[in-house]
Amino acid sequence: MTAPPGRDPYRLDGKTALVTGGASGIGEAIARTFASSGAMVRIIDMDGPRSQSVAEDIRGHGGAAEAHCCDVSVGSEVTRVLGAILARDPVHILVNNAGVAHIGNLENTSESDLDRLFAINVKGVYHCLTACVPYLKSQGGGVILNLASVAAETGLADRFAYSITKGAVRSLTFSVARDYIQHNIRCNCVSPARVHTPFVDGYLTMHFPGREVEMMDRLAKTQPIGRMGEPGEIAMLALFLCSDAARFITGSDYPIDGGFLRLHG
Repeated sequence: MTAPPGRDPYRLDGKTALVTGGASGIGEAIARTFASSGAMVRIIDMDGPRSQSVAEDIRGHGGAAEAHCCDVSVGSEVTRVLGAILARDPVHILVNNAGVAHIGNLENTSESDLDRLFAINVKGVYHCLTACVPYLKSQGGGVILNLASVAAETGLADRFAYSITKGAVRSLTFSVARDYIQHNIRCNCVSPARVHTPFVDGYLTMHFPGREVEMMDRLAKTQPIGRMGEPGEIAMLALFLCSDAARFITGSDYPIDGGFLRLHG
């Protein structure tokens, strides 16, 4: 996994990366960052039109990208879509970013809410791993990056179902890293705190109409650094962990949280 002499180890030239949930938010930032660093990016997202738009824009700026419509919570869809990609082109990197959030504690989280989050946030990762790991083994290795959350390590108010699923993602990261290190497969996860994505904007518009600026400021101040993270900042950490510069790193969880876990309070 050592970079060839003269090659910038932080670049992804000649590599293909699958990015789930790559049509918006953190996933879109990862797709754009990887493409600008030389990767061929395969955007895997259930929003077909948005995926196509992002891929076209990446190509318009000189990058390489293709969009693939897929609901990662449906195993048969993942098998069909990823199987077709893997049968056609070499793949070196899998980024399991697709996921959904939920607001609620134990008492106001229904069983259907929990099932929906588990199907997307956990089984979606499982489906993609199941499709890709045997392929990566046969190709002599590769890199897997999962998106967890600070919610996997600390209690967040009204994030019961979300915390459960992100805790599972963190744990399965360690398990996969342990089981496949001998196959030259690295597996890590990153755990963002609050990041300014379209979900945040939509949440504030829905629940605090007319008070969006006030509530945005309040949310930003929950993090010691005094602001929310930006999707591009998460993408830069993802780029490092998926590049040859991080070839000695596996089985690790990287908080990227503006000091939330260690400096809060």
